[in-house]
Amino acid sequence: MTNPSSGAAGAAPNPNKALWEKGDFTQIAGSMREAGDALVATLGIEPGMDVLDLGCGDGTTALPAAQRGARVLGVDIASNLVAAGNNRAAQAGLTNLVFQEGDASNLEALDDASFDLVVSMFGAMFAPRPFDVAREMVRVTRPGGRIVMGNWIPGDPTLVAQILKISAAYTPPPPAGFVSPVTWGVVETVLERFGAAGIPPDAITCTPTLYNFRVPGPPAALLDSFRLYYGPTMNAFDAAASTGRADSLYAELLALFEAQNQGGPAETVIAAKFLKVTVLKPRNWQ
Repeated sequence: MTNPSSGAAGAAPNPNKALWEKGDFTQIAGSMREAGDALVATLGIEPGMDVLDLGCGDGTTALPAAQRGARVLGVDIASNLVAAGNNRAAQAGLTNLVFQEGDASNLEALDDASFDLVVSMFGAMFAPRPFDVAREMVRVTRPGGRIVMGNWIPGDPTLVAQILKISAAYTPPPPAGFVSPVTWGVVETVLERFGAAGIPPDAITCTPTLYNFRVPGPPAALLDSFRLYYGPTMNAFDAAASTGRADSLYAELLALFEAQNQGGPAETVIAAKFLKVTVLKPRNWQ
């Protein structure tokens, strides 16, 4: 694995950076730890593997991967999440885990064929220039290695897709050229993007999978975390407040959270469906 640096020097400004540094995703990540560990348990991670966690946040999947003995590099666009991840790694005594700032669309600080496994759970899907994202993930993966993405599915009736859909209805139209992150949850689009990076269709598997959010307390407490700390939802509330519709947005989201809660009044458990994408890089890669 390459030595971590401070990030991609000279990279063009990335509008995602301001979005994800606006809030504090660590406040939401606490509800995802159990599901993150369960997911990592399915990835066949072994001691000595080199793993890249792209769009890693503060380490919901990076820490469990390192705890299984892999050498893990976490890369995220948000400097506050990188700092939080390095702090979590230090507190856990994990010398085989480092976080650094970087852009999934341009991983110029990382060498070709550096990683046995590239993981991105709900991270790289938000980066701009999705064809560049696919190409960069393929580039840094070793021949015979794997890429595993988790991507929210557009129009899906479960939690996160509906949060994004409802939030979009309260925000101004996106700028020209904007590509919705949830297009990464469309199988045909995934095949097109990785196909452009040289991956044959039979090396790509897409499986709808459930991910559970779990927190103590009622659904309103989890909604408050999204309202106060999740960049897309924060922007929606800012826009709604400017038009006098913040109460309407809150009521619509609260109804969603309460309807989908599978726990009880003392614990909120909400499942969200995502597309699990597994890409095998051919061993005879040229």
